[in-house]
Amino acid sequence: MNMLGEIRRKILRRKYEFSKHAVDQSIVRDISIAEVEEAISGGGEIIEDYPDDKYGPSCLILGFTNAGRPLHLQCSYPSRTLIKIITLYEPDMDIWADFRIRKQDQRGK
Repeated sequence: MNMLGEIRRKILRRKYEFSKHAVDQSIVRDISIAEVEEAISGGGEIIEDYPDDKYGPSCLILGFTNAGRPLHLQCSYPSRTLIKIITLYEPDMDIWADFRIRKQDQRGK
């Protein structure tokens, strides 16, 4: 099974945890646990990979809730017993093109 499939399987089996930062961000950004699970179960795609992240390998996943809300979830690799959701947010269209690709830095132009 591919990495996204393993992450999805663990999240849908509730084999995950939130970092303190992710808990704080879910409250501030009004993102529910149900929305996190919907965004993963509806498919999703890995849009960035961070194999050398200082806290351990992770990746950024784009998924959509049942209501169509786009969410970015940064998750640990599935090699952990529990997937750690490191952060989560709704992508800002000033930063992201099509929710998937970071726009070029326009400062100083």
